[in-house]
Amino acid sequence: MRVISGSARGRILDAVPGKNTRPTTDKVKESVFNILQFRLYDAAMLDLFAGTGQMGIEALSRGAKHAVFVDQAPKAIGIIKKNLAAARVEDRAEVLHMTYQQALQRLSGQQFDVLFLDPPYGGELLNSALKAVESFDILSPDGIIICESSVEDSVRCPESFAVQKTYQYGTICLTAMCRKEENS
Repeated sequence: MRVISGSARGRILDAVPGKNTRPTTDKVKESVFNILQFRLYDAAMLDLFAGTGQMGIEALSRGAKHAVFVDQAPKAIGIIKKNLAAARVEDRAEVLHMTYQQALQRLSGQQFDVLFLDPPYGGELLNSALKAVESFDILSPDGIIICESSVEDSVRCPESFAVQKTYQYGTICLTAMCRKEENS
């Protein structure tokens, strides 16, 4: 299966074979980039459960200066690298084949303007990842976190973050978070 990416220079991106990786739908992807439209230029992005890499590649094609792609599945890493080459943005990308915990520890001390979290639906993986993001303090002061989840999942905002807005698209939910104001 191939996924067509609208702004990634008109390139066709490969999908990860099998049912373990779920590409973000076109409607949801469009919504994410509408939310991020004024935040992408010269931004550093972290795609924490990258899958095919489509979200980070799209961000790079829309002006992000650098993107880090993290996935623990070997097939996903191969597809991400192939898609980065197809989109001709591999010079502004870093691909980490490891768990999200290992990646956050490795990236500790860096700051990202945009974080995209789209772990497998169900369970507590998204909430665990959010707590880890908070503890490693990798979100820049004006940064944004976009979480994709099932509407059935309970997304818990960590204490130092605030939910800006929640969007629902059928069975998919997007939650936008940022750092809390100092005075809050």
